Amino acid sequence: MSASRVAALASADGRAVAEADAARVFVGLGSNLDDPARQLRCACRALARLPDTALVAVSPLYRNPAIGPAGQPDFLNAVAQLQTRLPPLSLLDALQAIELSQGRRREQHWGARTLDLDILLYGQEALTLPRLCVPHPHMAQRRFVLQPLHDIAPALQPPGLAPLPVLLAHCPEHGLERIDEEIDIHDDA
Repeated sequence: MSASRVAALASADGRAVAEADAARVFVGLGSNLDDPARQLRCACRALARLPDTALVAVSPLYRNPAIGPAGQPDFLNAVAQLQTRLPPLSLLDALQAIELSQGRRREQHWGARTLDLDILLYGQEALTLPRLCVPHPHMAQRRFVLQPLHDIAPALQPPGLAPLPVLLAHCPEHGLERIDEEIDIHDDA
């Protein structure tokens, strides 16, 4: 199975999102509550509806043990590639609105959640803001981020980090398992 891809870049409002004036963004998706596969499918549909944004690709899904408090169910994770003209903090606000609409409550750091959407990379920018750090500060230590990212962008070199194959070679697997389910980005259901 290969990563899902869309042929033409068009935003939810029907306008083309030209690659030249849009940032190539990678978003990490995770869920371990309330039917995680459904949560990730719904999140991808919501990403595809963002203004001035096109959903370009979504990786296969991976199951992995939760990081954080003990006793949590396993997570399902994926990575989505977007082309967007939204500035970084506007995109972050939009992602947090999607999380909230899908029942996300921020009660415990690294606790169980219906949906977690993280901006992993925003073009080749390196940002350190009070609400957002890009590249994501923990991505190089998280196989559940690196493997799906590699599935859709194998030649990628994140700013300030080694190329993805090198990062993967130095990152332990920690029980990561690709599951036999993919998100169809053409499905509007």
